[in-house]
Parts: sequence; structure tokens; C-alpha cells
Amino acid sequence: MTDMPIDPSVIESDNAERSTGFEADFAALGEQLERCGVAIDTIVKAVRDFTVAVPSWGVGTGGTRFARFPGPGEPRGIMEKLDDCAVIHQLGRSTPSVSLHIPWDRTDPAALKDKAQSLKLSFDAMNSNTFQDHPDDPKQPLSYKFGSLSHADEAVRRQAVEHNLDVIEFGQAIGSTAITVWIGDGSNFPGQVDLLRSFERYLESAKAIYGALPEDWRIFTEHKMYEPAFYSTIVQDWGTNLLIAQELGPKAYCLVDLGHHAPNVNIEQIVSRLIFARKLGGFHFNDSKYGDDDLDTGSIDPFRLFLVFNELIEAGEALERLDPAHMIDQSHNVTDPIESLIRSADEIRRAYAQALLVDRVALREYQDANDPMMASECLKQAFRTDVTSILAKARIMDGGAIDPIAAYRASGYRKKVAIERPEVKGGGGGIV
Repeated sequence: MTDMPIDPSVIESDNAERSTGFEADFAALGEQLERCGVAIDTIVKAVRDFTVAVPSWGVGTGGTRFARFPGPGEPRGIMEKLDDCAVIHQLGRSTPSVSLHIPWDRTDPAALKDKAQSLKLSFDAMNSNTFQDHPDDPKQPLSYKFGSLSHADEAVRRQAVEHNLDVIEFGQAIGSTAITVWIGDGSNFPGQVDLLRSFERYLESAKAIYGALPEDWRIFTEHKMYEPAFYSTIVQDWGTNLLIAQELGPKAYCLVDLGHHAPNVNIEQIVSRLIFARKLGGFHFNDSKYGDDDLDTGSIDPFRLFLVFNELIEAGEALERLDPAHMIDQSHNVTDPIESLIRSADEIRRAYAQALLVDRVALREYQDANDPMMASECLKQAFRTDVTSILAKARIMDGGAIDPIAAYRASGYRKKVAIERPEVKGGGGGIV
């Protein structure tokens, strides 16, 4: 039994208004690609098969270190978060799974699983939380102010490990098969921590988590250059992350968050190296201008997103064996979170479709001939191609909307839930 949040007739009506223009655009693009030896139906099928997980925390309004300005109809708990996630998938047809955050999303696992099934959703990687204190959680009475898995106090480290084990157990109950571990551990002053000993303590804690992984589970460790620690961070870059994954074992992989690097870092090269090392676990997709801004994916630098997917397509069978996870990780401060996540999922598919259009035979020839201009043009030609109608075709074939944001607004969903869900007052600082 399903109880979808938007009446299908809304999608049908909106699609009917746009179908003539869409069909013309799709036919024109098909002819254009055919001249290049590309079958448009092949690209559509690949796009339909490509999905990305949405973050449960992403459907609420985020904030900055200074303030948070709640929007109307904010979800009050994980069940309402799933309703919003279902809207995103119902319209966009590319986000059938949800990535949960514990303890934010803790509830009865059986009820949670039933709710997800009723909405045709499943669960992706779990996320543990030891980067903030949890005064209402009796299992985490100790403070993480000075770290968690690398903390100088063994009791705090043990508490952080136990939390991750609880997250794994919770994830098993709802059908997840992976855990993402990101920690805020680090320092703000030289000499505050012993850089070597703190890393050794982290490895010891991570090994305890790894040792408890179920047979079919993976662990994704996540690097971040800075924040909340600004002088040193325990897992500060992809090299350290790779070292951790190699130390832990074959079920440990590196997660790449696009915002967790210094400005202008060549992220696509990092992706290539992790594929080579057979340790690319997946992505947290977002965009940034200055740092870990957690902006909508593809909103600032869509070419970089395309270049990341170019490396993924180039990897071929090596990537298929790794089976990386694709998840969105964004904070929405001034937009409707549902609209931002709909668009971001679409932009991720866009970059994927464009990367599929790269003439790889020609690209290799230009590279081997040391022809930088034509090699660059080969990529640019694919990136310049407007694949909007391909994305729309994929959505239509799976019951989605030609223009999912327009259909969402036509549905009146936000106004409806704003009436049902009490208004949330603005608060002080806090990213989420």
C-alpha cells in the first residue's frame, strides 16, 4: 500500500501542458546526437538507472553559525521528513533512498521501515553524530567539545565508538548496508593536541567500529580540511582518508564531499586516484564558493561536477566493481529545501548524462597526440550539450514530472503542510 503525498493527477496535468514543447526538444536532441553516432535512448536508459540518495536532514531549513530562519511547514520528525523526501522522488524519480542521521532520526525501526515502504522509499548509508553533544541521549552523557573518536579521554572515545555501533544496529533493522563516519575532531591552536597520538587514538576507535561491521556492510570515512577545528583536523584530506581505509581493511572506503576541500583543489583528480586505489566509496554532493558552503549541487560550478563524472565514466569496469554510493549533503538557508533537493538531484543526473556524451575514442587520441586544445574541446562539446529533454524523458518514463519544480508548486504541498505543521521559531547559531 502506498500513500503518496502528491496527487498523481497534478503531475499528469502539468505534464500535459508541457508535452508538446518537450517532445519537440527531445526529437531535436535525438537528431543532433544521432549525427554524432549516439543513440539518445541509450543515454535515457542510463540516466533512469542512475539514482542518488537524499539526506533526511536536508528537508529542513539549515542555518549559519549566526542564525537560522525556519521556513513554513518544516518537518517535526523523521516521519514527516520521509513525507518530504517522497515528494522529491515522486516528482523527480531519481531519489528512491534516504540517508539518515542518528540520533536526529532515531525512532522505532519497524515503524520507520513501514513508513518508508508505504512511500516507496528505502534507506541508504547511515550517518553517525559525534560532532555535537546530545544532552537528551542517556547513552551519550559525555561531551564531545574536545573530540570524539580521537579524544584524550578513553571514556569519551568508548562512548563515541558505542554510538557508532548503535547506528549500525539501527541501520541493520531498516535495511541499510553502510555507515558514514565524519568527525569534527581537531584543534584550534598549535600544541593543543599531539598530532600523532590523536591520530593513533582515532585509528584505534575506527578499528573497533570496523570490527563490528556486519558481513555485507561498508564503512565510509570522510575527510574535511577544516571546520569546526581550524588549526588541525584529524581526517583533513584524501591522503589521510586513504591511509585510514587501507589500515582498516577491505570494507573501508573513502567518501568524497565536494565541499570538504580547499578552494581550487582538483577534486576530479582525487576521485581518479581513489578509483585507482580501489577505495572510492562514494560522494556527498553539494557546491561551494569559499569553503564547505553546502550550497545546491551544480549551482556554482557545474563544470567541476561534470569533470567529476567524466572521471567516473572513464573508469568503466573499475568503477562498477567499487559501486560507489551517491548522496546529497546540502544546507538550504534561503530556499524551499524540497525545491533545492529536486534541482540538485537533477543537476547530478545532468552532469552524468553529459559525461556519457564524451567521445572517449577521440579524447584519447587527442591526449596521446598532445593536443590540449582539441582534448579540451572534446570535453566542452559534451558539457555544452543541453540534456534537459533527456532528463525529462527519464522522469516521464518513471512517472515523474517534465518540470518537477513547477509541478511541486502547482501541487500546493508546501502550503498544505504549513497548515498541518506548527510554525517553528527562529533560533541562534547552528548549521542545522
